[in-house]
Amino acid sequence: MLSKLDEIRLLSQCALADNRDAFGRLVEAYQPRVRRFLLNLTTGDEMLTDDLAQETFIKAYVGIRGFKGLSSFGTWLYRIAYNEFYNHMRRHQEEHVDDISRLGDVSTADADAFDASMTVQEALARLNDNERVAVTLFYIEDQPLKQVAKIMQLPEGSVKSLIFRAKGKMKQFIDK
Repeated sequence: MLSKLDEIRLLSQCALADNRDAFGRLVEAYQPRVRRFLLNLTTGDEMLTDDLAQETFIKAYVGIRGFKGLSSFGTWLYRIAYNEFYNHMRRHQEEHVDDISRLGDVSTADADAFDASMTVQEALARLNDNERVAVTLFYIEDQPLKQVAKIMQLPEGSVKSLIFRAKGKMKQFIDK
């Protein structure tokens, strides 16, 4: 993990001198967190996660001069990653609806076997995209509510509602 001073120095080198090595160090520092975030949003699809992470860092590199520092660099990256995920889902909405509807078709006979192998990923897969983003950022990425609201560009109250609903859905799924 980079210190705040190192991060500012690297960001300055990227923005002012187009220093690719400095950006490479930022990628090394943030890639595990961005990948984990996207992996949870894509419900474990590693190939899609890799594609979205790559696009996230490409967009960050191209737009580094537009980073104003109003939020942390990490928050800015999460927002880019969220936008990449959202745009992908919008482009592939029909496929996504089919996937989600198939996930909901778990018979009671299969429930016992399914419960034994249930993971957080499977519970997250039952949430809508906004709920999954809010839960992932808040609980898995350990982002404060204020940062989650900033990344999702929603009021804090809306984020709280998303998390509350998501917890209820996940509890209901786990209780089955």
